[in-house]
Amino acid sequence: MQNLSPLASWALIQAQPDALFVDVRMEIESLYVGRPPGVSIIAWYEYPDLTPDPAEFVRQVEREAKHKTRTIVLICRSGKRSVDAALALEAAGFANVVNVLHGFEGDLNDGFHRSTLNGWRHDGLPWEQM
Repeated sequence: MQNLSPLASWALIQAQPDALFVDVRMEIESLYVGRPPGVSIIAWYEYPDLTPDPAEFVRQVEREAKHKTRTIVLICRSGKRSVDAALALEAAGFANVVNVLHGFEGDLNDGFHRSTLNGWRHDGLPWEQM
């Protein structure tokens, strides 16, 4: 797994238009909080169980990716779920997996707010919201 900053991840996606960009957050999270444009939503876990099913996640990515040599870029809220998802993909034989460090919203600051220290939105990258 490669860990790249949001800016480096965006540059990679621009340089490799065939890369599959996957948001592993629950769909409702990405709809209300926002998401990068063109991202595919394949949740690591869903409400109400909030329990990952790595095998099902891998199956969904395989279906979308078509082949295991395709570059897969993963993003979540803070960069934690995407690490677990990346490890599952690597264990399943995916060769080019990228984790977006700090995720979409980034780390919490001292006031318990996100998007103020780091992350996709903090770095001013394109995003959309419902």
